[in-house]
Amino acid sequence: MIQEAVLFLLDVVLQSFAAILLLRFHLQWLRVPMRNSIGEFVMVFTDFLVLRARRYIPSVWGLDSSSLLLALFIEMIYLGCVMWVQGYIGHFFPLPGLLLLAAVKLFKISLYLLMGAVFAQAILSWINPHTPVSSVLSALTYRFLQPFRRIVPMLGNIDLSSMVLLIVCQLIMIVPVAMLEHIAERLF
Repeated sequence: MIQEAVLFLLDVVLQSFAAILLLRFHLQWLRVPMRNSIGEFVMVFTDFLVLRARRYIPSVWGLDSSSLLLALFIEMIYLGCVMWVQGYIGHFFPLPGLLLLAAVKLFKISLYLLMGAVFAQAILSWINPHTPVSSVLSALTYRFLQPFRRIVPMLGNIDLSSMVLLIVCQLIMIVPVAMLEHIAERLF
């Protein structure tokens, strides 16, 4: 029972913080304006760590590499703590497997963030398409939805490209991500 409570707290604290750091990376990668409620929340929540890390970690190709590396580091700490709580780590620390599994988990979180943004954008387009959050969601999903919008025709006023993107994201998680997780777990 205590083990489940500790695992829950690790999920809530470390996993959520890694997801927010990853969201910061994606917001800057996709050039989403940060002067909105989501951007300000992410900046306030992560500035204390990212601004210090930027002193030592330079940006690469114009990307916020400090946020990405911090998310990877937090995810590795999370996975190490989960393995320790479950009693898995023995005499050695499986760093290559842990690094690969953390990278795969971050990719999986990225897919969940994209799917959440697409789903929220679809719901808001029906309920209130002019909210301040809709511009952020549109900027987050535009690059991913645009190729599908060229292929998938509109049915009346209904854009099915969001549904197709959600299906593609699910398929990516079922086949290649699951295979990569299996490979990473075999390195332990």
